[in-house]
Amino acid sequence: MKKQNNAFLEGPLFRNIVTYTIPIILTSVLQLLFNAADLVVVGQFCGSISVAAVGATGAVTNLIVNLFIGLSVGAGVTVAHAYGCRDDRTVHRTVHTAIPAAVVSGVILTVVGILFSETFLTWMGTPKDVLGLSAIYMRIYFGGIVFTMVYNFASSILRAVGDTKSPLIFLSIAGVVNVLLNLLFVTQFHMNVAGVALATVISQAISAVLVVIALMRRTDACRLYLKKMRFHMGQLKKIVSIGLPAGIQGSLFSISNVIIQSSVNSFGPVVMSGNASAGNIEGFVYVSLNAFHQTAVNFTGQNAGAGNYKRVYHTLWICLGCVTAVGVTLGSAAVLFGENLLSIYINDSAEAIGYGMIRLSYICLPYFLCGLMDVSTGALRGMGASLVPMLISVLGVCGIRILWIYTIFRIPAYHTPECLYLSYLISWLATFLCQLVAYLIVFRKNRRRWEAQEEYLPER
Repeated sequence: MKKQNNAFLEGPLFRNIVTYTIPIILTSVLQLLFNAADLVVVGQFCGSISVAAVGATGAVTNLIVNLFIGLSVGAGVTVAHAYGCRDDRTVHRTVHTAIPAAVVSGVILTVVGILFSETFLTWMGTPKDVLGLSAIYMRIYFGGIVFTMVYNFASSILRAVGDTKSPLIFLSIAGVVNVLLNLLFVTQFHMNVAGVALATVISQAISAVLVVIALMRRTDACRLYLKKMRFHMGQLKKIVSIGLPAGIQGSLFSISNVIIQSSVNSFGPVVMSGNASAGNIEGFVYVSLNAFHQTAVNFTGQNAGAGNYKRVYHTLWICLGCVTAVGVTLGSAAVLFGENLLSIYINDSAEAIGYGMIRLSYICLPYFLCGLMDVSTGALRGMGASLVPMLISVLGVCGIRILWIYTIFRIPAYHTPECLYLSYLISWLATFLCQLVAYLIVFRKNRRRWEAQEEYLPER
């Protein structure tokens, strides 16, 4: 293998982590702007009911998609391990297995999404005055979901080998297209939510094509040859063994969010509108924190592959410190400027803005706890342990939230948005503490193996 980017394996770890993470944050923010642009345009030109319709699709969409998005995590970890120990053959096979896996995943999601969108929304208790618009948005969105899958798998591979800038450039281009098409389809063609959904699909198609071209132009083992794409069973097995638990975890997270969204729906369209807008704002905080999860996965993955246990351990603590600082800063800013930000989405209901502020206050201020939970999960996955964090997260996040909703929240005196949102804070804290203990156990278990490997590694 040619001399690779050794920012993972050599040099000042803190600086390399920050340098690596910033483009991921910017890329994630741009990706989130796809949905934000949808909400802003329909909010300004179509009203709060359309905002509620788009917002109501988020939880159920994530429920369906996250199972397969988890496989992209498995692809990234598999590439990172092989790249860290300089195994060209495994890198090559993983890349050429991951892309067809993304296409197959996208086709499955398209069929499920188009056929069952309205059914899923009905199960969630979506109000009738919102249901029709929500179903239209979901069907169009799932019609182009294959592009989302290809982008996520391909960009996961690029990040695993240190390239965080290319996805940022590609999404910048696609993001501009998305905003322009939103305005065209809604203001000129009067397509309402159908217009913003179509704009999102076209934009995702652009980003998917660009990221695939980037893989085809690489000069290392990650170079993609379209004619060589096939399922290599050894690599597919590892992708699934790491990615499936991550996907199950994401889907089960979404189940708890679907239940929460159903609980929000019980308060009516005004609360739904405020909740959707606030959720979109806090999404910008979340993706900034989740960027450190991705960093923890890939830095841990490459150093675990290289047997560099000291950098594996230090990666966790640096990422925990960074995510705390970013979470406290951005969470506080979201609350401080909350009313002004919410008015971008909602211009016809002061009451909806008030409910949006309730969500921001209860979720954004302690959001750094979610970041701590995600970083510890990412560090575990980077070491190849995916089942353990899945089980802890399912019990800690999903279990606590569902138990809360069906016990405390059902008490009439506590049947309020404030009580509902409090379940997030409690679940984040409990899950993080358990993940941290699990990390220390897994790390110590693997340390002897890494120490034994160290003397046989090539000079770095």
